[in-house]
Amino acid sequence: MRIIADENIPYAERLFSHFGDVQKLPGRKLKPSDVVDADILLVRSVTQVNTALLEKSRVQFVGSATIGTDHIDLNYLSKRGIGFSNAPGCNALAASEYTLAAALALAERQDIDLAGKTAAIIGCGHVGTNVYKKLQALDMRCIINDPPRQATEKTAHFVTLDEALKADLITLHVPLTRSGPTPSWHLLDQAAIDKIKPGTIVINAARGGVIDNAALSKALLRKRLHVALDVWEHEPQINLKLLEQVDICTPHIAGYSLEGRVRGTQMVYEAACRYFKQAPRINILNELKQPDQPTITIKIPHPTIQPLKDAVRYAYDIRVDDEKMRQAAGTSACFFDQLRRDYPLRREFSQYTVASGQLTLKTQKALALLGFNLHTGLSEKTKVRPQS
Repeated sequence: MRIIADENIPYAERLFSHFGDVQKLPGRKLKPSDVVDADILLVRSVTQVNTALLEKSRVQFVGSATIGTDHIDLNYLSKRGIGFSNAPGCNALAASEYTLAAALALAERQDIDLAGKTAAIIGCGHVGTNVYKKLQALDMRCIINDPPRQATEKTAHFVTLDEALKADLITLHVPLTRSGPTPSWHLLDQAAIDKIKPGTIVINAARGGVIDNAALSKALLRKRLHVALDVWEHEPQINLKLLEQVDICTPHIAGYSLEGRVRGTQMVYEAACRYFKQAPRINILNELKQPDQPTITIKIPHPTIQPLKDAVRYAYDIRVDDEKMRQAAGTSACFFDQLRRDYPLRREFSQYTVASGQLTLKTQKALALLGFNLHTGLSEKTKVRPQS
């Protein structure tokens, strides 16, 4: 067998080599001639998998190491009898940690205390559910707008989109759909954006097309919103004016933790094994080397949100990604994809331990809800997080 894999899928060679030869290529540039003699195709969200790509190929199985499927023509695959699997939930923790880091960074810049404020989670699947838990740990009041879930669950805690747009923080976690009863394309269009009050924090780590980027850019000329965008319309040729206007910009890397990316590869590998009726030979998640887990010492003994900020920033400082993107913006036509390709190692919160002996029980509980490990004592290997 011949396997073609996006170059940004980690451990593809290691996992799929027993199927045959693995060749890694830039996912956004894949063309029909690249896959014509492939048996397995492994992609991420940047590759459009459709008739144009696969019509003359012998591909039997497509695996997408991502949560979403808006880049896949599922009807075409079904008609051709091509097996398919994605990786739902693989990077939910990483994307929720990104959202938390963005919320804390934006609140700090504007000197906003998030405790007691209202957060609207628009789309509450794998990622949104994790975001809900993390924002609750900050003592935020969380509300949910999710019409598909509301239609089946009939619970009282769902709100309309108009109600969600009144929140102090709005975070988007919906798949990109253009049809059906609740299409999400341009969910936040000009009319919706106009309903958002000045000073609101808006975070999009879902898909770029969920927000009308041109309308957002116009709105930012008229009123101050505090915006973090990880996803953009027309990637990788994004709106550079909008990049300059938003508070935090990153190149579609919210889910790019090592653990999240490896989970995605493992999930499509196991799906391919089932499809080809082979037993999985490797679980790469069990082989990930544990880092020398640092203990974050936070010298603030009284109950405050500052220890949470310090712990999150230690594990993932979103300001670094923002600065790198601003420096790279416009330097080349492919700067966006280069940032994604060369993205540095990032571990999830579960890989870090907070020295909690000086912290209140409330703060310890909040840190645990965010996903950190806790240690009540200190050791000689303790690493101290400097205040900043």
